[in-house]
Formats: sequence, structure tokens, C-alpha cells
Amino acid sequence: MQEQETIQQKDERFMRRALQEAEAARDAGEIPVGAVIVTGDRIIARAHNLTETLLDVTAHAEMQAITSAANQLGGKYLTDCTLYVTLEPCVMCAGAIGWSQLRRVVYGASDEKRGFMKFAPKALHPKCTVTTGVLEEECRQLMTDFFRSRRC
Repeated sequence: MQEQETIQQKDERFMRRALQEAEAARDAGEIPVGAVIVTGDRIIARAHNLTETLLDVTAHAEMQAITSAANQLGGKYLTDCTLYVTLEPCVMCAGAIGWSQLRRVVYGASDEKRGFMKFAPKALHPKCTVTTGVLEEECRQLMTDFFRSRRC
């Protein structure tokens, strides 16, 4: 009999997919943030930062993923979905997460400079739960390595 996957195992599995998106961003010269949106046990959207590519300051991974998921589901509310993102969302993205009514947010590394938890901790929908620190070291290291390589 096969064991059921724990919530932690599932969170790590989907965060690894978000990390793949972050690596794609890095490879394209974008700040390495990746996101996936899941409903049930299925990824319905995946995205990474496109701010440089699109010359659009709003083209964060979360914003791209929310738009893609809404298109996939045919509606603007993502009430049965979970967002996995490698970096703590900024205030702008937290607002979009709140408006889309995502039920759960899981992020890897905290963002002390721009993260929503410091500036707008109540921006998410009241029913949204947040899980932090999933694969935190891998997520943080990807960002650290990216910015270190930019300074050289």
C-alpha cells in the first residue's frame, strides 16, 4: 500500500517546480523568482519574473502566474488554489493575491527589504493561510548567487 504524501512533502515538491521557474528567470537575466499555482494536485500555472524581458515593473512571477491561472480556470478568483513562490511576495503581489482570493501562499525565502509581511501583512484575503520557509536555503542561495554574480 502506497503512503500518502504529507503536506510538507507536497509543499517541497511544488516548491522545487517554482525553483525550476526561478532558474529559468536567472538564465534569462531576470531576478530569479519563480512561481507555480496548484489546484488539487495539479499545476495550472507556472511563471517567473519577466520585468526585464517585458520592460514592465509589474511582471513579477506571482502576477504572471495569477493571470495564467485565471485564464486556465476561466475566472478571476482562485479560491481553491495554492501559490508556491520562491521569494516572499512584495506588497503589489500581495494585493493581487488578495484580490484573486488565493486560499494559500507558500514561499521559500523571506524578503526583509520588500516583503509584504513587513509592510502589508493584512493584504491577503482573510481566509488565506501562509506557509513560510519551504526549501528556504535553496531559494535564498539562488538569489544570493544571482546578485553576487551581478556585482563582479
